[in-house]
Amino acid sequence: MDMQTWLGQNIGGRYGNYIDGEWEQAGPDAVAITNPARRDQVLGHFAEGTAEDADRAVSSSHRAWKAWREVPGPERGAILFRAAELLEKRAEEFAFLVSAEQGKILAESRGEVGRAVKELRFAAGEASRMEGWTLPSEKRNGLAMTFREPVGVIASIAPWNFPVLTPVRKIGPALAYGCTTVLKPSNFTPWCSVRLVELFKEAGVPKGVINLVLGSGRTVGEALVKHPLVRGISFTGSTRTGVDINAQAGRRMVRTQLEMGGKNPAVVLSYADAANIAKQIAQAAFTTTGQRCTAVSRVIVLQSLAAELGEALVAELAAIKVGPAWDPASRMGPLVTDQHRASVLRNMASGLDQGARIRFGGRVLEDGELGRGNFLEPALIENVSPENLLAKQEVFGPVLSLISVRDANQAIEVANSVEYGLAASVFTRDVDEALRFVRESESGMVHVNHGTNSEAHMPFGGVKDSGLGAYSIGHSNLEFCTNVKAAYFQG
Repeated sequence: MDMQTWLGQNIGGRYGNYIDGEWEQAGPDAVAITNPARRDQVLGHFAEGTAEDADRAVSSSHRAWKAWREVPGPERGAILFRAAELLEKRAEEFAFLVSAEQGKILAESRGEVGRAVKELRFAAGEASRMEGWTLPSEKRNGLAMTFREPVGVIASIAPWNFPVLTPVRKIGPALAYGCTTVLKPSNFTPWCSVRLVELFKEAGVPKGVINLVLGSGRTVGEALVKHPLVRGISFTGSTRTGVDINAQAGRRMVRTQLEMGGKNPAVVLSYADAANIAKQIAQAAFTTTGQRCTAVSRVIVLQSLAAELGEALVAELAAIKVGPAWDPASRMGPLVTDQHRASVLRNMASGLDQGARIRFGGRVLEDGELGRGNFLEPALIENVSPENLLAKQEVFGPVLSLISVRDANQAIEVANSVEYGLAASVFTRDVDEALRFVRESESGMVHVNHGTNSEAHMPFGGVKDSGLGAYSIGHSNLEFCTNVKAAYFQG
């Protein structure tokens, strides 16, 4: 079945919250969600949750936690393995969901779902890896040891750009380590979360272990952050919101796991093939229409290489066909909303006012079918100074800035000159240069000779204004989801 046929058979539903193992009816204030590639297509109507809904959901998760934490780890893992199998079997349907709600092309949506399966399987295995330590005692006939205990209810607040992967990234580790969770997805992409929770229920997750509350961050998110029974907050979104969440959580001594913005550089110091480097940079910059926190948005290149690399980048951008997900020729989809497209255009205009120039693209696409969606041509901006807004602030769209520098010293200085520190790439044939950049880059993740793509078992996170708390993905989630308890025995 193709995507358009599937949509024709599945759109138009009404969806409510999932609290204490029961689906609730959406009220008369349910909000319509539309397709970013076709603004006149209503995908469904979704509940506008309240603070009271959030309270009921947290209370349900707290009650469930008392039993869930006693379930043996391998049993919790088995449920998550079943969920991963179900997600893999329904991968195409979930890819349609992602493309319909978020707008990314089908190849990217399929990749997102496949990555979610991998991360869920890793999390399932973690349920059997809650290790502690046995240590020598100071006392004769003594025993000293540590073990891990789940923290309790975790509020999982997910963004719209990866509407399957990010909820899975939060739910999987929480449940594996014996926590329960209340999921609040973005109000732009609630449909994926509804279907995910249905899948987890089918896999055997008991009632209350997962609760789902739809609605705005201002109402539902705020209520979750302030709730006295929430013991951990996993948030992915803007730096401004993350800072506010951390301030509120800190007053209650509640831990946070914050994944926030990025202004990620690709530093180009040497290469054998400009076209190959340009291809990797373009992929890292324009996947998800540039709407991902790890997207490359700055190319910092030696002056001696700037002209050749610029030409290679123009060739890559010119080959990107913008269009809807269901067109197999499309290589880049729409922006998530028309309002977000307008924000990207304003940021680009501000950068141009500061002396930058458009080398390629940047046009609103309104011809024919494209006029029904939020489409924007990918843009390459040149003559960007390190002080330009486009070199400093997160644009979160298909805008790539070209910055020329004298040497490797200035390249590293410019790369580190922003408030963000999420991901960075360096391209060089010199091993010493690569190792120096890895050491000196002020970022949580560094990539050598490839784009900013992470892997399903590696810690994911940033420093500076890009992140706070334990990194997600990988074993590092153990530090967020559990407490250490020390125990002393005397014979």
